[in-house]
Amino acid sequence: MKTVTISSYHQTFTLHPSGALYWHETDMLLIADVHLGKVSHFRKHGSAVPASVISHNFEKLDEVLAYFQPKVLCFMGDLFHSYLNTEWLLFTQWIEQVSSKIILIAGNHDIISPLQYKRVHVDVTDEWQIGSVLLTHIPEKREHAFNIAGHIHPGVRLQGLGRQWLSVPCFFNSPDQMILPAFGAFTGKYILTPTIHDNVYAITEREVIQVNRT
Repeated sequence: MKTVTISSYHQTFTLHPSGALYWHETDMLLIADVHLGKVSHFRKHGSAVPASVISHNFEKLDEVLAYFQPKVLCFMGDLFHSYLNTEWLLFTQWIEQVSSKIILIAGNHDIISPLQYKRVHVDVTDEWQIGSVLLTHIPEKREHAFNIAGHIHPGVRLQGLGRQWLSVPCFFNSPDQMILPAFGAFTGKYILTPTIHDNVYAITEREVIQVNRT
């Protein structure tokens, strides 16, 4: 497993191949856009999505939690894709095994009532600012703040031999912002074009790779 550790605004962050980000100073793991319930939603409407994708999301969560063992687990929005369905039951069973305190920064897809989350001891908020670091679902610029967000599902195109191109998820880091890749297995990518001021960290199954340097 190859991670990358960076510093910004006097804070230290480790980028994990799963798409999760570990914030050392707060012992917090940040995960964006899991989109639980999306597979069940599409299967209900006739899409041929393998049911194994559902278990893969939970296995991936288990793996990264075991790796960092954080005090706090913060979901950066779009934890669930739709209304309550069978995956909510799986989530409530999974959460019983998690020792970390869990926070949800509500995203545009998070339409499940906060009361449901409260029953399983998950705190829900629209944003969370800790010192100079601002946690939101949708990326935004705020003066004197380093914004960590999701929502975009950032990706980057890499050129191989000849005319071959490959699109992969990435961490997209600008001077005042870090946009996390989508954590969920059944999500798309939005290809971003970096400027000279941005750093892009592509992720593969077991590795984080910086693909441009400023």
